[in-house]
Amino acid sequence: MKKSLLVIPISVLVHLCIINTALYLLTPVTYMTGSNVLYYNLVWLIITFSLNYYPTERRERFETNLGKYFKLLGLFGLSYFALYGFKDNGVYSFEYRASVYLVICFFCTVYRSLFYWLRRKYRLYGGNFRNVVVVGRDKNLKKIRKVFDQPELGYRYKGFFDDKPSVSPTYLGKMNDCFKYILENDVDYIYCIASKLSKKELEYLVTFADNNLKKLKIIPDNKEIFTRSMFIELYDTIPVLAMRKSPLEVEYAPIVKRTFDILFSSLVILTVLSWLTPLLFILMKFESKGPLFFKQKRHGVNRKAFWCYKFRSMAKNAAADTVMATKNDMRVTRIGRILRKTSIDELPQFINVFLGDMSVVGPRPHMESHTEMYETSIDKYLVRHFVKPGITGLAQIKGYRGEIIKKADIVNRIRFDIFYTESWSLGLDLSIIYLTVVNAVRGEEKAY
Repeated sequence: MKKSLLVIPISVLVHLCIINTALYLLTPVTYMTGSNVLYYNLVWLIITFSLNYYPTERRERFETNLGKYFKLLGLFGLSYFALYGFKDNGVYSFEYRASVYLVICFFCTVYRSLFYWLRRKYRLYGGNFRNVVVVGRDKNLKKIRKVFDQPELGYRYKGFFDDKPSVSPTYLGKMNDCFKYILENDVDYIYCIASKLSKKELEYLVTFADNNLKKLKIIPDNKEIFTRSMFIELYDTIPVLAMRKSPLEVEYAPIVKRTFDILFSSLVILTVLSWLTPLLFILMKFESKGPLFFKQKRHGVNRKAFWCYKFRSMAKNAAADTVMATKNDMRVTRIGRILRKTSIDELPQFINVFLGDMSVVGPRPHMESHTEMYETSIDKYLVRHFVKPGITGLAQIKGYRGEIIKKADIVNRIRFDIFYTESWSLGLDLSIIYLTVVNAVRGEEKAY
């Protein structure tokens, strides 16, 4: 249902097309120089990114942040006229240049109107929707219902749960009934009125949401339920606390991370895998029968399964999809030991990164059987599936890679994975990549 990752790049492209087309057609003499073209485009990008202009919020409308929009046009106008102040060749009068600027403003406004109109129509026809329920009822329920009942915002309000019975057609049952209903009816967002629950009940609801990949938003009071990743949203005048949000869900982070993934994976595929793959193919044929690549179903973002690729490091065996490699594992071939010790066996996963199933950095993907085991036995295990899995991750550079010997190994791995999802930055990714390379060169105790 979520196709919003394309919204920002499309908007950027449309705006730049408007600016460049208008200047090319109306002011070709001053436009057709490399420095001027670069100037116009860079100025627009710098201003929009500085203002955090492009819309990413579900509830944003045409009239939302109009002040920011006018500020954008004003700053771009100042930059537009400033160029003529430094390079005034007298070809165009001030009045003509001003009319060109107004043309740009007009078409940018037309696009803004068209964008919100098309998004509204798409949602009215059932696209890009989210199923929501409310747990608890007080005076704020009616107010927040006014938000949910606006179809252009893409919410599908299913009803509310409360221990006090109601004749309302949207009453779904007592609060304890919500857990079964949420799982059986594909609910995306849970809105909780904190004043109706005890602290213990709130904590249980938070845990339930984390362990079942549901987004929990709390209409707060003073129950002291706080997390490091908590943030406030406003529904009209009602503050709502969202308990878990990754930096990768906001602003331009997904585009930055995906761009980095494509560039980095392309570099590795062209400069390393292009010659290493045929070389390993020849060496493996001398040692053991079987394919060059080993592929295995693993769980990725939102727990969706994908084929994860590695260089084969073991002889064919029936336990490959259920039993992790252990120390002195007899299944590992001689070449396989070298590949696993240096982590070279993981390099084909850059193909997964290029295809979009994985990221260079993120929580390591687990076998399907292990996900099914840990999601019921390890608290908050599924939180790691809010982001794409990675070839390397924070847990791996902290020593929690490979075989799970005791429960603390998987608990600490999940703790670092959750910290990563809540603290992502490009700088953090780069530091993890650097330390991964350093550890591979030095050799790691659990690389077997």
